[in-house]
Amino acid sequence: MNSHPSQRIGLLYSGGLDSAVLLGHLLEKGRTVRPFYVRSGMHWEDAERRAAIQYLGAFRSSRIEPLVELTQDVGEVYGAHWSLHGQGVPDASTEDEAVYLPGRNLLLISKAALWCQLNGIHELALAILASNPFPDATGEFFTALERTLELATGEPLRVVRPFAELSKPEVMRLGRDFPLELSFSCIDPQGGLHCGACNKCAERQAAFSAAEIPDRTRYARRWPSSPTATPGA
Repeated sequence: MNSHPSQRIGLLYSGGLDSAVLLGHLLEKGRTVRPFYVRSGMHWEDAERRAAIQYLGAFRSSRIEPLVELTQDVGEVYGAHWSLHGQGVPDASTEDEAVYLPGRNLLLISKAALWCQLNGIHELALAILASNPFPDATGEFFTALERTLELATGEPLRVVRPFAELSKPEVMRLGRDFPLELSFSCIDPQGGLHCGACNKCAERQAAFSAAEIPDRTRYARRWPSSPTATPGA
């Protein structure tokens, strides 16, 4: 890779709608992107990872560096949490707080940030939105985190949030021309498909509707309030 160092940027990349749009956005800005997928032991990760790799391949861009896969297992600290075993997954009727995963941003960022610091990348991008209600998504958190990361290694790293002041529909419209149907947002996949009934599937369907973008996602079932969603075969 012959990119100028200032053009390279890391991307914490799950393959969900927000990070999928951010990938395309960074490429449009002329950046060379090193994506990071972090496994934490969540029960949806096999389906998510497959979709994440498929989405990356759809861009056919020489400015996407090879995906770095890291492991930051939370089983020892999350215990019997629904995210690990898939029992009692929050459904479409639940509030955002039902899908809160404690300390998730800290856990996901720490290893990817260290990789960047040890490999000459000085920025790590996250697709945090203005609507994120959780304490590890605030400006105060990221200011303190940047300082901590530099103290830990002596290497400065900017944790950038290009979508921090944008709503979900605004982000979706930025990605209107991207293959968003290949992104993956489900926390209870069924046969490799979006389940169509969990909290995150409902959020996904609502996002396409609010942005007035056709939802070409394949769902195992279709939530009744989302007539544009495509059921699975």
